[in-house]
Amino acid sequence: MWRSKTRAFLLRSSIPRLSQIPSQVPSKTLTLVPPPPPHASRRGFSNPTRFHNPKFFSSTNESLSLDDDGKNPSSTVDDSGAGETQSLNLEESHASPVTFEDGGENPSPVKGDPDNLSSLWEESVNADDPEKIFAAEKEVKGAADEINVDEEVESIRETLECPGTDFERNFTKLLFNFNEEVLSKVLQTTVCSSEKLVPFFRLVSSTYESVKTPRTVGDLVSAVSNSAELTKKEAYMLWDFIKEIGSEKGLVNTDTLNKLISMFCNLGKAKAGLEVFDKFDEFGCSPDGDTYCFTIEALGKRSMIDAAWAICEKMLNSGCLPDGEKTGKIISFFCKGKKVKEAHLVYLMAMEKKISVPRSVLDFLVGALSRNDETIHAALELLEDYQGEALKYANNSFGSVVHGLCRIKDLKEAKKLLLRMVNLGPAPGNAVFNYVITAFSKEGEMEDAKSLIKVMESRGLRADVYTYSVIMSGFAKGGLMDEAYEIFREAKKRHPKLSPVTYHILIRGYCKLEEFQKALECLKEMKEDGLQPNTNEYNNLIQSLCLKAMDWHTSEKLLEEMKESGLYLKGITRSLIAAVKEIEEEEIHSIDRVEA
Repeated sequence: MWRSKTRAFLLRSSIPRLSQIPSQVPSKTLTLVPPPPPHASRRGFSNPTRFHNPKFFSSTNESLSLDDDGKNPSSTVDDSGAGETQSLNLEESHASPVTFEDGGENPSPVKGDPDNLSSLWEESVNADDPEKIFAAEKEVKGAADEINVDEEVESIRETLECPGTDFERNFTKLLFNFNEEVLSKVLQTTVCSSEKLVPFFRLVSSTYESVKTPRTVGDLVSAVSNSAELTKKEAYMLWDFIKEIGSEKGLVNTDTLNKLISMFCNLGKAKAGLEVFDKFDEFGCSPDGDTYCFTIEALGKRSMIDAAWAICEKMLNSGCLPDGEKTGKIISFFCKGKKVKEAHLVYLMAMEKKISVPRSVLDFLVGALSRNDETIHAALELLEDYQGEALKYANNSFGSVVHGLCRIKDLKEAKKLLLRMVNLGPAPGNAVFNYVITAFSKEGEMEDAKSLIKVMESRGLRADVYTYSVIMSGFAKGGLMDEAYEIFREAKKRHPKLSPVTYHILIRGYCKLEEFQKALECLKEMKEDGLQPNTNEYNNLIQSLCLKAMDWHTSEKLLEEMKESGLYLKGITRSLIAAVKEIEEEEIHSIDRVEA
């Protein structure tokens, strides 16, 4: 460091050399040349404590000079010993007296006499132990190596944050001290454009090679990537610099590369993030769970699902997954990308590694698997992962699996899961019961459907109109209209106002059996209960009367009721009534002609 070299030099300069001793010594008293005025500090302020000025010995009439051209500035001697010039009396010194060649008043020292040189050495430093000299020099050198980190960091920050300062141009003029700690703190605390930080680091690290360490490189990446106003240009500038130094072994580590991938992810630059991922082997780094997570997230922002899955496969093969929250993000991402099987594989690996994902992620995965006929049984298996407190709030997940099983007509598993919910939880609601009852009714398993209504009632639940309608429909499809009507009467007791669909099921069922009178009675009861039949109700009943009963008289009455209710019958049905009427009239005329 420049300070240590400077101070060592100044210390050595304070020891007079043989060539510096004047040939004529006028007296035994040596004086010190007054110190030069304090130098201006590197920031323009006088700081005399930062530099130590050497002391030079001289006689009363002639002083020793540091100038190379031989100039010898004079000094004024105060007899009292006060003032700027200090004096040393050799006779009062503890060192041996200096031997002169002729004993005269102005003798010169004997050249080559070791005793004389030793005496002069001892008198000049006022010490008789040579070890103290080297100890002092070592102490000064140690003090010079010490750096006031906070002061240096503050000075560098002021320079970097100054808007108009060209740090690179003035770097050689600004005498700063750099070490790893100083540079690290500068990068952590300086608030300036990222476009300044990369050239600054490049310049400092090229001048002070020792400061270029994994720590400072990581701090540089953090400083740039965390900038609120980071631009794509600055991000790519940083990445280009990392690629330059990445070949130096151990300088770039996994954490640094992860920060770069995350930076490009935030900027929406998926390909750049993938390029960083591909550099791990070249830089001698091993991807960790965060590496895979950040890369998949970056690719996901550009909807690069296939490329993201290729990275995910590498993650699964390596067995290196991120923490539970980040793994949950990966699972959710593939579920949204309609890769539920792939998401399921990630979840299974997490469970194998005993990585706990958030419960919301498990809910999302179960729901996604339940909507796919091929993966519904995988969703059924995942229900075992709901334990303790989580089981109480898993109604939606269990319900989605029940619905999926009913959709693929796996009624045995659906009923089994429903009864498990009844006995162990989570408590099923009306919707879950309706899924299973509807499925049994469609398949004609009416006894199972009716038994589930009893289970509902035992749980304190009341079958709703939809439940009754579903069971009625199952009976009607099987031609069991008496049973259907019995369910209708039960539903009417529990629910004073039923749905028009409930009446429609009965009317359609009676028409199917050609029991038109009962169908008309249901239509009349529907009106009495305050429900107005719609156009489809009339249309279906009229068509049945015309086609099966050839009853155009009743059909015309129904047509009049429609007009009174403001309903309009389809033209094809009107034509059907006219055609049936015409056919009947023709038959009557034919019979009359035959009888005549």
